[in-house]
Amino acid sequence: MSNLFTAPSPLRQRFRPLWWLGITYLAITFVTRVVLLVMSGGNVPHTPLNLLYAFGVGLGYDLVTFIYLAWPMVLLLWLVPTRSGRTPPPLRWLLYAAGVTLACVLCVGSLHLIYHASLKVTWPAIIPFLFVLPLAGFTYTSRVGQWVVYGFGLLLVYGLLFIAASELVFWNEFSVRFNFIAVDYLVYTTEVIGNIRESYPIWRWLALLVVLALVIFLVGRRGLRARDSGSRLWQRGKLVLLWLGLTAVSVFAVNGGMKDRTGNTYLDELAGNGIYQFFAAFRSSHLDYAKFYRTLPDDQAYARLRELLQTPDATFISDDPRDLTRAIRHVGPEKHLNVVLISVESLSGDYLGTFGNTQQLTPYLDSLVDHSVFFDNLYANGTRTVRGLEALSLSVPPTPGDSLIREHNNEDLFSLASIFNDRGYQSDFVYGGYGQFDNMNYFFGHNGYRDVDRRDIPKGTVIHGQNVWGVADEDLYTMALGQMDQIHAEGKPFFLHVMTTSNHRPYTFPDNRVKFPNQSRAGAVAYTDWAIGDFIRRAREKPYFDDTVFVVTADHCASSAGKTSLPINRYHIPLWIYAPAHFKPERVHRLMGQLDIPPTLLGMLNFSYRTRFFGHDLFALPPDREHAFPGTYEKLGYLQDDVLTILEPRRRLEQLKPDYATGDATPVQPLRQSLIDDAVAYYQVASEQFASGAMKRRPEDSTRVEPLPAPAATVPAPATSAPAPAASTESVPTPMQ
Repeated sequence: MSNLFTAPSPLRQRFRPLWWLGITYLAITFVTRVVLLVMSGGNVPHTPLNLLYAFGVGLGYDLVTFIYLAWPMVLLLWLVPTRSGRTPPPLRWLLYAAGVTLACVLCVGSLHLIYHASLKVTWPAIIPFLFVLPLAGFTYTSRVGQWVVYGFGLLLVYGLLFIAASELVFWNEFSVRFNFIAVDYLVYTTEVIGNIRESYPIWRWLALLVVLALVIFLVGRRGLRARDSGSRLWQRGKLVLLWLGLTAVSVFAVNGGMKDRTGNTYLDELAGNGIYQFFAAFRSSHLDYAKFYRTLPDDQAYARLRELLQTPDATFISDDPRDLTRAIRHVGPEKHLNVVLISVESLSGDYLGTFGNTQQLTPYLDSLVDHSVFFDNLYANGTRTVRGLEALSLSVPPTPGDSLIREHNNEDLFSLASIFNDRGYQSDFVYGGYGQFDNMNYFFGHNGYRDVDRRDIPKGTVIHGQNVWGVADEDLYTMALGQMDQIHAEGKPFFLHVMTTSNHRPYTFPDNRVKFPNQSRAGAVAYTDWAIGDFIRRAREKPYFDDTVFVVTADHCASSAGKTSLPINRYHIPLWIYAPAHFKPERVHRLMGQLDIPPTLLGMLNFSYRTRFFGHDLFALPPDREHAFPGTYEKLGYLQDDVLTILEPRRRLEQLKPDYATGDATPVQPLRQSLIDDAVAYYQVASEQFASGAMKRRPEDSTRVEPLPAPAATVPAPATSAPAPAASTESVPTPMQ
C-alpha cells in the first residue's frame, strides 16, 4: 500500500477525483454549518468552546458521512478499466454484465432465503447493481471516460448543493437537521413537493444551484482529470477493501446520539450532519421499545400501570394482570349529544391573546374562552399531526418510532369512535386534503370512522381557496356541515373529527378574510380563527346546534425548536369544550395530556363504558396524578409534579425541571425513581400492547355498562333533560368580521 501515497503512483492518479470530491464536500458542509449557526441566532452563544464543539464534532460526522457518500465514486474509479486490452469491448462488457447480473441475483436470493423477503421489499438492493452495470463499457483514460468523470463529478456537486439548500429550508422550518420528519416527507412527494413549490421560488433556487455547481466544477475541474499510468483492477481493489473496512467500523463505532452532549439542542444539531441524521432517522422508524429503552420486569410494569390507571370511576373487569380493560361508571343517564372535534393544524398556545399574545391573531377563540370549559394547561403528545390524531382517537402515549396511524397491523383498534358507534352514532373523519397522506384514510377507515376527504366534495361546489394540503378551512367546514346535516336527517347522533390544514405552510387562504397578509404565519393563524368563528355561526342556524358539543384543540404546536430536547413550551396547546346549553363555562388550570381529551370528553357526556384508554378523565383524576406525555419519534417524555422524565434510546435517561415559559430546563438531582418507573410502565406497556394485538377492539367491549345508582336523596333527571345553560344564546360570542 505504500505506493498509494507516492507521487508517481498510478493509484494516486486514479483516485485523485476522490480527493477532489472529499475537499469539495467538506467545504460545502463547512459553509452550511456556518449559515446554520447564523440562523440559530442567540440560541448558540458564540464562545470558543461552543464553536470548537460545533465544527470539531461536526467535522467528525462529515468525514463519517463522506465514507458512505463516496461509494459511487469509489466504485466508478475501481471498476472502469484503464485500457481496452485484447478482449473486444462488446464481449468484455457482456462478460462483465453477466457477472454483475449473477451477483445481483445471488444478493436478492440471499435476502429472500435469510429474511423471507419478497422482491417488493428487496428491490432497492438492485439499485447499486444498476449503477455499476455500465462501468465496464468504456475505458478510464479515453475521451468518453474523461467526460463521464466530469459529468459524474458535476452531478455529485449539484446533489450536495441541493442537499445543503434543503437543510437550510428544513432548519428554517424545524430548527433541526434532517430527522424523522424528513423521512416521512419523502414518502409523500406530491404534498411535500407541492408545498415547497407553493412556499418558495423553487425554480429560481434550482437555477442558482446549477450556476453555483458549474462555478465549483470549473474552478476545480483539474482534480477530475482522468489519469492512470497503469493501475490494475486488483491493485485498485486494495483501496476498495480499505474503504469497506472504514465503512464497517463507522457503522459499529458511530451513532447519531454521540453528539448530544452539551444540553443545548441547537448546538448538538449544529454538530451533526444532515445526511447522516436522515439515514439514522430512517433506521429508527420502527424502534422496538424493549430493545432500545429502559424496561421493568413485565409483571411489575403491568402492575404499576394498573395502579396508575385506577381512578374512582373505574373498575377493572378482570383479575388478569395484563388486561387493562376497565368499566367506567357515572351516575345517571348518558348525554347522547352530537360531538364535533376539531384538531387545528399547528395552533400553538402562544398564538392566543388569552396566553399573552398581543398581535390579536385569535379574537374569536379568545372570546370563546369565557363561554366554554377551557383547559389552559394542556400539552400535546408530539410534534406531528399523526401524533395528535393518535392521541385524540386512541388515547395512547406516543410510542417510539412511527405513529400507530402509520404502523402495520393498526386495524380494528379500540378507538374513541368505537365507543360512540356502540351508541348509534355515525363517526366521520373529515379532512380537506387527500387522506392517503400519512395513512390517515386507511387508519380512520379501519378503526370505526367513515373517512371523508377532498375527493368527496360534490362537483360544482364553490371552493374559496385551496393549496397542496387541501381546501381552505371554510370549505372544509362546509364539508363538515354537509355531513352533519346528512347524519341528522337520518335520525342519528354524529361524531365528527375534523382536521384542518390552512395553518400550514404555504399559509394561503381566501382574500378579504383577515387584516394580516396572505402567505404569512400570522395571516394563517388569524384566518384559522376567523374560519372557526364562521363555522360556529353557521352551525348555530342548524336545528341540532343546541345538542352539539364543539371540541377545539390543536394537533401540535407550530414549532418544536428549543435549547432542550423536549422544550415544554413547544407542546403547550389550548382546548375548548363548547356547548352553551349543556356545560357551564369554566377555566380549568389542571395539568392535562392530549391523550386525556377523549376520556375527559366522555366523562362530560356522562358515558358509562368499557375502555382500554391510557388517558384519564381529568375530572375523575386525583390532583397529584395529573400528567402529560410530550415526545418525539425517539425521545419519550413524561411530565408530572413539575418534573419531566425523558426516556431515550440505548436506555438513556434525562430528568429535568422544566421552565414552562421558556422551555429551558435544569437537571433534577437526585433522580426521582418513582417517576422514572411510572414513565417506563406507561411506554413499555403501550408498546407491548400494540405489538401483541391487545389494543384491538374485542366484541365484549360493546357490553353495556350500567351507570351508578343515584344517591338516595337525589331524584335523577329524565334522560332527555339537560342542565340549564350558563348564558343565553344571545350572549355567545359571534365571529369577528
